Amino acid sequence: MNMRIDDEALSLRASALAAELKAHGRRLVTAESCTGGWIAKVCTDLAGSSDWFERGLVTYSNDAKTSLLGVRAADLHRFGAVSEEVAAAMAMGAVRNSDADYAVSVSGIAGPGGGSPEKPVGTVCFGWALSDDTAEGETCLFAGDRDAIRRQSVAHALDGLLARLGRR
Repeated sequence: MNMRIDDEALSLRASALAAELKAHGRRLVTAESCTGGWIAKVCTDLAGSSDWFERGLVTYSNDAKTSLLGVRAADLHRFGAVSEEVAAAMAMGAVRNSDADYAVSVSGIAGPGGGSPEKPVGTVCFGWALSDDTAEGETCLFAGDRDAIRRQSVAHALDGLLARLGRR
């Protein structure tokens, strides 16, 4: 999938998320790898985000994923950093180590290098977790250059949060 997503589109998604979280008195934490804090940036670009945004963690290295989020080294070895299992563990670790109610995580291969036949450039895994110890993961394959893949990842992370909040 390759969609051109601009800053305004990301801001609109973050605004919708902010309204939903504030309406229910909930807070968000992010755990990001390939997006390098972009989800947190889009959220905190909004005035008043401290009412609903708790913190953001950039855990680019595997060591950061284990030490800051509690991702098991065995899972990183078995599944790889770019996997639904690790993304879900990242989100769970983020929500457990914060005062947030919801977490979103992202780990992927934004390129231009680093891909493989099993996990080509554009493979991005997401995790969503709740403070009630439930988590789920999802994998997407995005197309485009590094910037386009990262933008699509931020948009998908925010859309995934909005969809999950709608189920609650």
